[in-house]
Amino acid sequence: LHARFEDTAWSDEPFIGCYPQALHFDMRKNKNQRSKVKMKNRIHELKNFYILWSTQGLSQLGSAMTNFALTLWLYQETGSALQTALLSICSYAPYVIMSIFAGALSDKWDKKRTMLVCDTFAACCTVLVFILLKTGSLRTWHLYVLNAVNGLMNTVQRPASDVANTQITPKKYYQKTSGLRSFSGSLITILHPMLAASLYALGGMDAVIAVDLSTFLAAFFALLLFVHIPPVQASAAGEEETLFASVKAGLKCLNQNRMVLMLILFLAGVNLVASAFDAVLPAFILPRENGGKAILGIVTS
Repeated sequence: LHARFEDTAWSDEPFIGCYPQALHFDMRKNKNQRSKVKMKNRIHELKNFYILWSTQGLSQLGSAMTNFALTLWLYQETGSALQTALLSICSYAPYVIMSIFAGALSDKWDKKRTMLVCDTFAACCTVLVFILLKTGSLRTWHLYVLNAVNGLMNTVQRPASDVANTQITPKKYYQKTSGLRSFSGSLITILHPMLAASLYALGGMDAVIAVDLSTFLAAFFALLLFVHIPPVQASAAGEEETLFASVKAGLKCLNQNRMVLMLILFLAGVNLVASAFDAVLPAFILPRENGGKAILGIVTS
């Protein structure tokens, strides 16, 4: 080979030693092309999921910002840690009371319609808060009732949303989409206190509610016009099953899978301790000289 190289190195004929490099370049080019095609196919297959995931995440961010800003407003108006904590209790009480029925209801109802109706009710609650605030009629009990209604809508909407995301996602992408949903949930938890505190300091509740309603409109029309959720074909036995029978079947399944039940109870205990901490945090930080809305937003994040 060395002799052949010396014989042909300075000739006009193409050097065969360059062919492997050209072949390597072609292989890399083909690999890039295949990667691009694969990415285009994945985007096409997950188009519905990407639209639903991004817009619903944006709407959840807006709702979380409004809830945080209402906590700031209520504590500034009342100065009571107890009344501020009751606001969170009214939000989460529907989860505790209705969660065992929410999944059964979601199974019987159309998922897309359920999500649209629940989002609309939640937005109406936000609009009502804005109207009461602008007319000077907003009272503490108004927030308790509206937060309870909002929590009830979220309780029904969440199972429908989970099932809808599963229906529009090919099975081979379950792991990827689950990671994206977990990422967006964590991002919302980190961002909403700082964004809400900043907007509240700059423009008050008006600015926070305006952002919340804007994100709602984006999520509503995206779901209504651009996301197709295939209907679930329920069996005849499932259609005839009553609501309480479905709840009983779910509780029986938990009783048979004790590890799942223990995990639920463990997470419930963790959330109980975390909720108690969150309830007293505004009363601890806001009155301090080195505290304030911005510090509360940073600490909560």
